Amino acid sequence: MPRLTLDQIDARAFAALTRAGAADHQAGPVARSVRLAEADDIRSVGLGYLPTYLAHLRSGRVDGKATAKVATPRPGAVTVDAGNGFAHPAFDAGLDALCAAAAKCGTATMTIARSYSIGVLGHPVEDIARRGFVALAATNSPPNMTAWGGKRKVFGTNPLALGVPRRNGESLVIDQSSTVVTKVTLAARAAAGQPIPEGWAFDAEGQSTRDGQAALKGSMAPFGGGKGANIALLVEILGAVLAGSALSMDVAPYASAEGAPPNVGQTFVAFDPSAFAAGFHERLERLAEAMTEGGQNRLPGDRRLAARLRNARDGVEVDDDLLARLT
Repeated sequence: MPRLTLDQIDARAFAALTRAGAADHQAGPVARSVRLAEADDIRSVGLGYLPTYLAHLRSGRVDGKATAKVATPRPGAVTVDAGNGFAHPAFDAGLDALCAAAAKCGTATMTIARSYSIGVLGHPVEDIARRGFVALAATNSPPNMTAWGGKRKVFGTNPLALGVPRRNGESLVIDQSSTVVTKVTLAARAAAGQPIPEGWAFDAEGQSTRDGQAALKGSMAPFGGGKGANIALLVEILGAVLAGSALSMDVAPYASAEGAPPNVGQTFVAFDPSAFAAGFHERLERLAEAMTEGGQNRLPGDRRLAARLRNARDGVEVDDDLLARLT
């Protein structure tokens, strides 16, 4: 398998996106997201997911020419209309306004409507954290999970992410779905004909299953049972209801190239630590030290940071068939 540098991955992704019809201002941020996913060993939304982006550009599920529109209806509120374009350039368009509002008000919120999959939700909260703000984010997605005890799928995998600036310039990042695993992981197991672990999903009758294909016809399981389903509801309210986007149950699967634009939503909240109690970084670092005491534990995101350093140095091996498909 060939080994590509992160710069080469970025360039190939950009070229593929523009060939499929994306304007430079749309393709650039999406190519960066592919690069970041590969750097962090989150390959499921790196080059491996690029064919989905390309198919949606060609079918019109995403508008590769869209220009995001940013508004500030109130001092601490920022809204972005992605125009059915990609989520990444919509986030970039509103980032300066969000951070300026948070610096002025102490806390600010940005919603993105008429949006698309944002891939790794941990990356935009890390962008906010790099500017010195604590960031909280939520996004909804196509339906994969029932309400607890129900049969109709009403929630997506609905991830929630947190980014926290550290004194050393790094960021503590938490990024987790409301389901036990991501849809991409479940689908990969099913496509390979491999059994899935107990507790990942239910079949169409609501019974726990280890059959990946039966799971795809049924629903994914929330982490922590009913408590995880409540987190999915929280994300749905923040990511879709508050942002003014489609509910998860009304969104066609990303796996389908056909259908209406997803119209999912994202919500980001930024907190300026300097607006609140003094000593933020001292308390945070004391907490981090306690969590990693003795070298036996690690902070959330540490594995990603290690992969990022390794892949920046050594490059990333890419499957020949995937490269041929992208070409």
